[in-house]
Amino acid sequence: MTQIKDMKLDEAFEGFYLVKSAELRKTKAGKDYLAVTFQDATGEISGNKWDAQAADAEKFKAGTIVKVSGVREIYNNRPQVNKLVMKLPEAGDPVNPRDFRSAAPVSEADLRELVNQFVFKIENATWMRIVRALLVKFDKEFYSFPAAKSNHHAFEGGLAYHETTMLRLAEAISGVYPQLNASLLYAGILLHDMAKCLEFTGFENTEYTLRGNLVGHIVLIDEEIVKAAKELNLDENSEDLLLLRHVVLSHHGLLEFGSPVRPQVLEAEIVHEIDMIDAAVMMIDTALKNVEPGAQSQRVWALDNRQFYKPLEGKNGTVEK
Repeated sequence: MTQIKDMKLDEAFEGFYLVKSAELRKTKAGKDYLAVTFQDATGEISGNKWDAQAADAEKFKAGTIVKVSGVREIYNNRPQVNKLVMKLPEAGDPVNPRDFRSAAPVSEADLRELVNQFVFKIENATWMRIVRALLVKFDKEFYSFPAAKSNHHAFEGGLAYHETTMLRLAEAISGVYPQLNASLLYAGILLHDMAKCLEFTGFENTEYTLRGNLVGHIVLIDEEIVKAAKELNLDENSEDLLLLRHVVLSHHGLLEFGSPVRPQVLEAEIVHEIDMIDAAVMMIDTALKNVEPGAQSQRVWALDNRQFYKPLEGKNGTVEK
């Protein structure tokens, strides 16, 4: 059985994969075909099942494990699978979707411990109380949801993993720039993406909810902060609360990227920059994951459609083989 990372160009393969997405489409000639994205623990790859029927879209819907044979090819400079033969599993075949999904490289227990450590470092009472209240409210979702549907940290536990990496970056940067209010950084980071718990349906077959599509996580988390402040009898007009809301509302940096306001305090700018750093590192690491040293990745749409090169020398200066 072939894992996705081991598929070779123009060679036949066979294996079990999880259907991440499946959509019935029409060719220019009006014939139906099924556009499918397959996933296993080593990566993802897309392909088309030609001469499909409407029943195929239901039979091989997202979340289904299928046995697939076909050929790996290149189309528009991107790998894909073609000549697909798809079957449902039989008795004794693997059927647990979790075996085919990527997950955070850190255990949930370790993520929880790190989050708690940083919550205790928030010295401002207003910020700490709101962070604690919302962590309790979204406890299950926060540690299981992805941070994005596809671009970065798009795996089970990705949201909490993204937040904890950002917290560690914030702590390091605060050591270099002592003028930063570390408590505001930590509180803003813990809250900035928390409404992904409302924007997405979950880590299985992640889709946008109606609130996610029509309102979006930035506005949704601001609403949650205001509601928490009311429930805690906090002054809605206090500078502390307004600063926290501003950091969260401006974390996408630019109006055209979804922020209703641009960063206007130092900590808001730093949270935005840290968010960009962590997202970029994850996207580039993912793109290079199955690339051989000396080769370039596929184009990364979210990073200006750039390709990235994997050096022959590893991080310790040794030649990778």
